[in-house]
Parts: sequence; structure tokens; C-alpha cells
Amino acid sequence: MDWYPLYNSLRIAAISTVAVFFLGLLAAYYIAKLPRLAKGVLDVVLTLPLVLPPTVVGWLLLVLLGPKRPLGLWVLETFGVKLVMTWWSAIFATVVVAFPLMYRTARGAFESFDQNLADAGRTLGRSNTWVFWRVRMPCCRQGILAGSVLAFARALGEYGATSMVAGYTPGRTATISTTVYQLWRTNDDAGALRWVLVNVAISAVFLLTVNLLETRQRQSRKGGGR
Repeated sequence: MDWYPLYNSLRIAAISTVAVFFLGLLAAYYIAKLPRLAKGVLDVVLTLPLVLPPTVVGWLLLVLLGPKRPLGLWVLETFGVKLVMTWWSAIFATVVVAFPLMYRTARGAFESFDQNLADAGRTLGRSNTWVFWRVRMPCCRQGILAGSVLAFARALGEYGATSMVAGYTPGRTATISTTVYQLWRTNDDAGALRWVLVNVAISAVFLLTVNLLETRQRQSRKGGGR
């Protein structure tokens, strides 16, 4: 059994999660402080990939990054690098589809944060950066960790946008999802079932992790309210 699809899926999901973690935190932190109207507009824009069909996301990425499009053509001519049909092209797709999960979860955690704690830190002469990493993040860690786990699981299972942007080449761009589809197309039900079980097992572990984090968060809130 060729384990490349598993390795490729895990590295794409890991890289995407790191990118989404910082992008989601940045967006959630600043948008949470905006007026309601601006927050609502940005929410729609940033959450849109969550409700769009993956094929629509893939098409939009191809329009943006394709080798005959302005951005894709410029990168190709300047650096000699294609932005599509490589293993790392899938990172663009997984970042786009996983970002809303991280953003919405982190924003919810930040909005429930007691601002008095941050103000107390500033009165003691601490910088905003220190307050963010030493006060705000520890208080919001359960929600942020849950968002990170959900983003990883979403990136791991992405198919539609990934197949359009990265394609399917065994040993080069194949992921678990694209491999399952190709095996099904060739009537290899046994091979497809093996990869389905692998994906189900990994996804179940991550969902159990999210449930555990949410349970701990509820318990900590109850404990803090006593």
C-alpha cells in the first residue's frame, strides 16, 4: 500500500493549519473590536468559503493563480514557479476552506474574554503584545485549540478545491480524498475502502479532541463563575 497520500495529506493539513492559526487569530482579534456593521460585513466576506461549494472555491483559485492569469503568469515568469498542479498548490485551497473555522472559533473566544484582565495588565505597564500572549491567549486557549483542530480536520478532508488546483498525480499531488475518488473511478472498492477507513479514523480522533476541549472549556467557565 502506497502511503504517499497519507503523508501528503498530513503535511498539507499541517502547513495549512499553521497558516490559518496566525491568520485567523489576527483577523479575529482586530475584527472583534470593530463596530457591529463593519464586523458583519467582514464576517460575511471571511466566512463565505465555508458555505460556497468547494468547486466554486477551486474555480476562483484557478482564476487567480492559473498560469495564464495575471498573478500566476507573473510568478511563473519571475520565479519560474507554477502556482497550480503541484503538491503545495493544495495549501492555497485548504487555507481558504479552513480559515473560516479558525476565524469564527477564535473570534468567539476573544469576544467572551474579560476585557478587565487586559486593562489590568496595561495598568501594570505591560505592552499590548505581552497582554495578548500572556493574558488573552491563555484565557482563550480552549476555543483557539478547538478551532485549530477543526481547521486541521477540514484541511485533511478537503477534496473539491484541492482536486481542481492540485490535480491528481500518484506520488506527487495525491491526497487521501483524491485517491479515494480515483480508486472508486477504477472500480477498486477495496482500495478505496482502506483509505476511507484511514480518513474516518483520523477524523474521529480529531472530533473527539474537539469535544474534549469544549468540555474542558465549559468546566473552566463553570469553575470561574463560582
